[in-house]
Amino acid sequence: MDLKYILEVIIIRFYRNVKTNFTYMVSDFLAGIFATLLTGFITGFNIFAYNGEYLILGISFNLICIYLNKGQTLYNVNIFFYPDRIIKYISRSFLFTTVLVSTLVFYVGKAEVELKFYIVFLVCEYILLLLSAYIGRVLKKRTGKHHPRTILLGDIDIFKKFIGFVNKSNLNLNIIGSVSLNGVKEGYLGNIDELEKIIVDNAVDYIYLMDNESVEKYFKPYIQICLDRGITVGIIYDHDMHYAVKAHSYVSSIGNYPVLTYHTVVLNSVSRAIKRVIDIVGSIVGIIFFSPFMLLAAIAIKIEDYKGPILFKQIRVGQNGRQFHIYKFRSMYRDAEARKEELMKLNNLNHDFMFKMKDDPRITKVGKFIRKTSIDELPQFFNVLKGDMSLVGTRPPTLDEVNKYERKYWRRVSIKPGITGMWQVSGRSKITDFDEVVRLDTIYIDKWGILLDIKIILKTFFKLIFKDKDAY
Repeated sequence: MDLKYILEVIIIRFYRNVKTNFTYMVSDFLAGIFATLLTGFITGFNIFAYNGEYLILGISFNLICIYLNKGQTLYNVNIFFYPDRIIKYISRSFLFTTVLVSTLVFYVGKAEVELKFYIVFLVCEYILLLLSAYIGRVLKKRTGKHHPRTILLGDIDIFKKFIGFVNKSNLNLNIIGSVSLNGVKEGYLGNIDELEKIIVDNAVDYIYLMDNESVEKYFKPYIQICLDRGITVGIIYDHDMHYAVKAHSYVSSIGNYPVLTYHTVVLNSVSRAIKRVIDIVGSIVGIIFFSPFMLLAAIAIKIEDYKGPILFKQIRVGQNGRQFHIYKFRSMYRDAEARKEELMKLNNLNHDFMFKMKDDPRITKVGKFIRKTSIDELPQFFNVLKGDMSLVGTRPPTLDEVNKYERKYWRRVSIKPGITGMWQVSGRSKITDFDEVVRLDTIYIDKWGILLDIKIILKTFFKLIFKDKDAY
């Protein structure tokens, strides 16, 4: 039994369960809710009356329709957006749902639903489902810069057909360029021997390799570079090829290209969406709840040093090398950064990847208090709301720290940094070995889950309440 046959069996097995684009499912659901509200407005019916029967009808109809759309692979990332095909799929699901719901409502349940409301609702629902499908895919193209930054390894020409498939599918990628394998630099981001620099300079999230003879000799060493840095790698199978790499993997397809993907970050698109929702809600709650403390801290900082700024802004390194300004209440004198170099010899940590000093002379009187109570870090809720940080993640390093990183340390910046994290709640003052810091960060990356985030947040509050600042 040859490898090609085995690969085809695997692809067929996974074809019906390839990655789902849940954004389009949510968009269709919201379209259904809006259709119900719009129907109520047009017909003058109170959709919340009669124990909310009209609202339940709208939601139930919409959920059945979405379920049928999913069964037709309408939300799968590998489906192509051909208008006639999309209209056919939506119309088929809509017609089946209409027959089913109408039978249940008017003949089985005999619910007291006004026919006028129901007819207007059907028209609104069908039109809005079509608009949702079209607008969602138009927005995909217009918001491409927010999608995973992707580079292609190999000859640009061999990727033309693949890029065409990506543009027609539900797959959200921001393809920023290609890397040459044969030394030709014109039209490329650079050559393969510059891969690490290209990844850093372009804040790359994803890399695709097209399987051919030239890639085969480059594959193992350079794929390991990507995995060490937490970059997700997709291998596009065009011929027979198989490698065993110590990483998570899954098989999917883009058009008629089967793709085997290796990754070392467990956060998939659904996990990221859930985590982002938690971050948005948590940051808004945090900003509202802690606003009195932030106001008092701002006043105290200004009274102590009225010429200095209230906030301290510093460039930090975020996910996969993205740079952003972190916000903190200023807890040090204005010349703190200039004095850091002379104090490095007093660093309490046994490395120069991070700096921590007991009784740091650069800290102001107000700064000592807001640091002890962690009030200095409250403005980071705005970083979370902006999307630069997460409530829970890894500690955001400075530029000079990252410049000293070995490749094996880069995995800790393969996700968004957090206000708190595994390292912080494990007793940060007691950990002086940077390898141990990285180990704790990578444990979090490998074992991420909603319950783990909640556990870390609760442990953070517990340590703050008991004034265990060093442990936090």
